[in-house]
Amino acid sequence: MRGGGPAMLFLLIILSAMCAKASAACTTRRCLAQALIDRKLLSQPQTDQCTQILKVPFIEYQTLSVDTLNLRFTSRLQARMVWTDPEMAWNRSEYDYETVVLPVDKVWTPELRVTNSMSLELLHDSKDLLAYSDGNMTHTMSFIVVVTCEVNLFKYPFSSDMCPVAIEAWSKDGCGMDLRLQDVHLLDGEQGDWNTDSVTLQKRGAGQHFIMVALSTKSTNPFISLILPSILIIFVDVVSFALPLGGGERNSFKVTLALSFIMFLLILNSLLPGDSQCSPILRTHFCVCLVFLVLSMTASMLLTRVARDGLMIPLKCCKKTPSAPSQPGGHPDEEASAAGEGEKNDPGDELTKFSGDRLQFQKVVDFLEGMEEEKQQNERFYRIACQLDKICFYLYVLMCVVYFGVLIYTFTSYHCEIEHFYFWY
Repeated sequence: MRGGGPAMLFLLIILSAMCAKASAACTTRRCLAQALIDRKLLSQPQTDQCTQILKVPFIEYQTLSVDTLNLRFTSRLQARMVWTDPEMAWNRSEYDYETVVLPVDKVWTPELRVTNSMSLELLHDSKDLLAYSDGNMTHTMSFIVVVTCEVNLFKYPFSSDMCPVAIEAWSKDGCGMDLRLQDVHLLDGEQGDWNTDSVTLQKRGAGQHFIMVALSTKSTNPFISLILPSILIIFVDVVSFALPLGGGERNSFKVTLALSFIMFLLILNSLLPGDSQCSPILRTHFCVCLVFLVLSMTASMLLTRVARDGLMIPLKCCKKTPSAPSQPGGHPDEEASAAGEGEKNDPGDELTKFSGDRLQFQKVVDFLEGMEEEKQQNERFYRIACQLDKICFYLYVLMCVVYFGVLIYTFTSYHCEIEHFYFWY
């Protein structure tokens, strides 16, 4: 046994050295990450002030779509977050690494929220985050958020407005996170008929941070599809006064214009913006155009009746000029036949025959005079209708000029204000 003592001692020394070497060999980043995971720190870092400073040095903003009908827009935000967790620090003498990668579901990570959102989807930019030896942590998250905004649509399609995207971190009774935003960057500012002109970080009150998004419409497509057709229809209606009153061509044309404009409004009803606190003046414009078309059509129908009968009251029956005066004695042919029979019966009565011929001649003269009088009367009615038609034309043109002048003045001078921060109280 004594002979085996030195050998056993030597063996124990070798085994101890091997075990020490094996334990010292586990200094890789994976071993460091596993050691940090084993701490199971899944709660927010607790400080003496009960608050955790959360820095967001950079936010990337992008407007994905704008729903003009329902007054909401969808945005994508990508935020880089930095916070400090002292219990996640390690000794550089033991693990000589500045950074290590950790899975986000094994350690505590902060979350942001959008106060005025209808829906919010939080997405981790990666399944991992980066931890530093001094306890600093950094991670990037993305947000797909739908925000309601009472956009000022009064001057649509020439409208522009500012909409806030309120970003907050959880805080309650002096505990939680102290959010500090630093910078925001706009990515891809064109979405359909809307432009995102600029984004700025602003603060309102204690801890009320928001991104102010400046939106404006691209007026080309809405102007061509909404405003230009209405202007052209009114212009064609003004030109239709060149059609003659007689024959019904003008009336049928104006009725066609009015019906076409109504169908135009029905088709474009789904494209018109929704009602907000500042409702689009475009809706009033369409109503005024329809009223103008109906007034023009009604005036044309009444003037057609004046040109024909000299009357403007539709329910009043007119008196027709008789084509021939009625005289006792019946029809001229019957009287001529009677005169012939009288001649046969009394061939010697020349005086009676002369009186009959004179009577027939007088009836023919009265008939021609009646036709001439009726023709003159119709011409007089037509001249009166033409004079009234000129007056209506000038009044209609004056009304159109005044209306479009008022419309342009309202577009350029009137400003409608909207309270965008209704969600904060």
